[in-house]
Amino acid sequence: MEARVESLPQTQKLIRLGVSVCLILLIGTVGYHLIEGWPFLDGLYMTVITITTIGFGEVHPLSQEGRLFTLLLIVSGLGIVGHTIVAASRWLIEGEVEKVITRRRSMKAIEKIKNHYVVCGYGRMGSFVCHQFRMRGIPFVVVENNPEVQDKITQAGFFLSPGNATEEDVLLAAKIKTAKGLVSVLDSDASNVYVVLTARELNPQLEIIARAGEEDAEKKLLRAGANRVISPYHIGGMRMVMSILKPHVMSFLEVAMDYSQLNVELEEVKVAADSVYCGKKLVETDIRKDLNLIIIAIKKSDGQMVFNPGPHTRIECHDVLIAMGEKRYLELLDQKAGNIHD
Repeated sequence: MEARVESLPQTQKLIRLGVSVCLILLIGTVGYHLIEGWPFLDGLYMTVITITTIGFGEVHPLSQEGRLFTLLLIVSGLGIVGHTIVAASRWLIEGEVEKVITRRRSMKAIEKIKNHYVVCGYGRMGSFVCHQFRMRGIPFVVVENNPEVQDKITQAGFFLSPGNATEEDVLLAAKIKTAKGLVSVLDSDASNVYVVLTARELNPQLEIIARAGEEDAEKKLLRAGANRVISPYHIGGMRMVMSILKPHVMSFLEVAMDYSQLNVELEEVKVAADSVYCGKKLVETDIRKDLNLIIIAIKKSDGQMVFNPGPHTRIECHDVLIAMGEKRYLELLDQKAGNIHD
């Protein structure tokens, strides 16, 4: 972020210098035309070889006034052109050096990262996922092969592991073995399948979410090892239907999913074996009374989902509570459920 702020004045300076050079060329061209009566092309040519000190000689013999004009052109133009060349060279060199330094810092930081997410692909979906992760303070590494897109990633301040996500070495460089999950949102379904296969082999415990463009790709991705497969077209269609048929329900869900609108969000909390909630009924806990949280559902260890649990529903060890409320109270619930974070 700081690099972008510092580079802005430098860019404006180059623009001003470029305008100055164009102005000198215009003045020189018109000046030779008016003083010596030369064609505009000859005037432009003479101006260029004069201010760049190439020294090919005069296009036509100069009058006394023409020589005086040439001297003024050299004094004013040579400094501007030289300053422009130096500024442009500095801008290019510093930009490249900055990229190299940023990449090295990113790679060093990645070497120490753990319990993070690996995002493969930085297209429209990938960039959205990354910005949501950053908004929630979730550590992640982006894997991207396109050099132009890589620049966007580093400019955004994200950790980058450059290379093809389908290659094992690239995933290892992104610390896939110490990662908590992987999100594969590449443009090709075949590439996503290959990424899922490779990631599952490298880390059998990894939570893998993959994007599917075609309907038949979902089964392939699940067989390859993805825990969940997301179809943007299916989800988009469902949201459109819900927005038409049940607009108020859709508004509620949008607020619940996007906690930036309000300080309210949905969270899933796993109840550890040593949690104070194990074996207690909901009414016996402080979840509603003190934390002011709503338990929307409880997922049992056998996979059964209990929707809208009543006050006498018993919480068992290894249950997953689907809770809604303020972030600070959700964090307290997570702590009391026995979850310890590094």
